[in-house]
Amino acid sequence: MANNYFSFKQFTIYQDRSAFKVGTDGVVLGACADVTGAKNILEIGSGTGLISIMLAQRSGAEITAIEPDSDSFIQTCENIRLCPWFDRIHAEHIDLQRFDPKQKKFDLIVTNPPYFSNSLKSPDHRRTSTRHNDTLTSTDILGNVSELMTDDGHLELILPYVEGNIFVAEANKYGLYCSNMLKIKPLPSSEIRRLILRFGRLQKKPSEKFLTIEHGRHEFTEEYKNLTKDFYLKF
Repeated sequence: MANNYFSFKQFTIYQDRSAFKVGTDGVVLGACADVTGAKNILEIGSGTGLISIMLAQRSGAEITAIEPDSDSFIQTCENIRLCPWFDRIHAEHIDLQRFDPKQKKFDLIVTNPPYFSNSLKSPDHRRTSTRHNDTLTSTDILGNVSELMTDDGHLELILPYVEGNIFVAEANKYGLYCSNMLKIKPLPSSEIRRLILRFGRLQKKPSEKFLTIEHGRHEFTEEYKNLTKDFYLKF
């Protein structure tokens, strides 16, 4: 059973209410999303609030975190209230499809979205809605991001390898083009399991980088340590 909280160097994430707990996907996205020059950031599906809080630590931006699940929204608010950057993070209990920022545009939009499509579903409906894309499809994300993002802004998200490549092709239909691709492997001998993808409105050949998490069980690579050292207590 997961702990009810996860302690980082500058904040603590309580996770007893949220359907999904602190995990590597969220930490890596929060640590490597490009916050350069970001003034207004939107997180789609905040869960515990981890990624929004990490981005607040890494930038001076104003951050909006939206979350449709009631318990996860309460958890997001709790963790924001207790973090040092609470005055720059605003949470809203709403889904992306109904979100209306009143003409406000975002120069960075991040999400760790649901990604299992047409697969066996958990009997826990909250876990199902968080990890299956019935309620937040790639079309929902791309259509809304194209309206909410500034002309020179970008979208960053993490997806499994296959789903990520499909998303890249779908994004082109909305005038969003992949500019950066981080290919993530759990071990040197493993296949690529995750992609962190960055999209903007300018069409160009994407740059590709690689990240390996561990040499062996709990033996983390130097590149992973360097990426997350401002957050994890053990680094």
